[in-house]
Amino acid sequence: MDLLTEPRNDVPSKKKLFYSIRSELRDYLLKWDREVRLPVQYSDLLRFNLKTPLRDKEGRDTLWHTVYYDEREMSELFPNLTYIYAILNTDGDIKVMEHLSVARIDYCVFGNSKPFRIRIINRLNDNYDHFYVKVADASRVYGLELEHILSPNRITYLTDNNTLIEEHIPGLPGDVFIDHHISNQSKFNQIRISKEFVKFNERCFIRLLGDMRSYNFVADITPDIEGNQYRIRAIDFDQQSYEGKLKLYLPHFFKENLKLVQLGMQHLNETTMRQYQEEERTLIAHRVRSAHYRLNDLFNVMCIDRISPETKVKQLGAELSHHHSLPIFAHCDTMGQIVYELLNLIVGKRFSSPL
Repeated sequence: MDLLTEPRNDVPSKKKLFYSIRSELRDYLLKWDREVRLPVQYSDLLRFNLKTPLRDKEGRDTLWHTVYYDEREMSELFPNLTYIYAILNTDGDIKVMEHLSVARIDYCVFGNSKPFRIRIINRLNDNYDHFYVKVADASRVYGLELEHILSPNRITYLTDNNTLIEEHIPGLPGDVFIDHHISNQSKFNQIRISKEFVKFNERCFIRLLGDMRSYNFVADITPDIEGNQYRIRAIDFDQQSYEGKLKLYLPHFFKENLKLVQLGMQHLNETTMRQYQEEERTLIAHRVRSAHYRLNDLFNVMCIDRISPETKVKQLGAELSHHHSLPIFAHCDTMGQIVYELLNLIVGKRFSSPL
C-alpha cells in the first residue's frame, strides 16, 4: 500500500451492526468511572412532537433537525440535561447549574448512531457548549477508550445502561478545513498539516479506527511562535474495529481526503514520512506502557467480545498477516485480539507501516 498514490473509493459497510454492552464491559466502565447514574436516557429524548430542518449560515441543509417538546416534557427534561452537563464538566457540582440552560436540542437521522446534540448556554455571557446523547454501542465505547488511552487527546464520555453521553470535540470540521483552508496556508503550515495527516493515518491504522473520512474528524488549530500547530482529531468512533478491509482503516485511501493526500505528495518524501510514522509509533508505545493496567483490563474484555461479523475478522486477519508477514493475525478470533497483537508489534518495534 502506497501513501504516495491517490485514494480509491473504498466504502465502509452501509449499515453497521449494533453490539450491546456486555456485563464484563459494564464492569470495566464502572471500575474506570465511565458508568454513572444519569437522569435522562436516550429513549427520553425521542419523545419530541415537532422537528424542523437545521440549516447553516449559508442556508444549506446540515442533516440535523431541531426538535421541540411539549411544556410538560421540557420542564423535566431540560434541568436534567443541564445536570448531565454538570456531571461531564464539574463532577456533578450543581452550583454551576444556576446560570446554565438548554438552548436547543438537535437530532440527526444520518448515520448509525442517530445522535442528539444538546446546546447548553451560559445566560450570564451567552457563551455556549454542546454534548451528545447516543445509543451505547460497544464498538463506539471501545473506540472512545482507545482514543483516550492511545491518542494524544483525552476524551470525556459517560454511559448508563444503553445511553452514551459524549463531550463535544472542538475543531474545524475536516471537510470544511480541506475545502476552504489548506490552500490558503503558507508552505510552512502546509508541511505541518501534511505531517499531522501522516501521524493521524498511523494512529488510525494501529488501533483500527475505520471510516475516517473528512466529515468524521476535525482540525484543531493552535497558534504557535511561528505559524500554527495542527492536530487532526477523530469525532466518530462508530467504525472501531468493525470492517474487514484493511484499507478502510487508512484515511489516505478515502476520496474525501484526496486534497490532504495531494498536499503530502507535494511536501513530503518517503524518508520524511517514515520519520513521522516512527515518531507516532514511539509515542503510542510509551502510552501503552504508561497505561499498562488499564489496557489489560480493557483487552480482557475486548478480546472475548464480538464486535464484528466473523467473516470480517477473518478477512482483516488474513490481510494483516500478509501485510506484516506474520501468521498470528490469521489465527485471531475477535477484533480485540487483532488490536492487541498490533499493539504488541508496536511495543516490540516490529510494526510495518504502509507508505
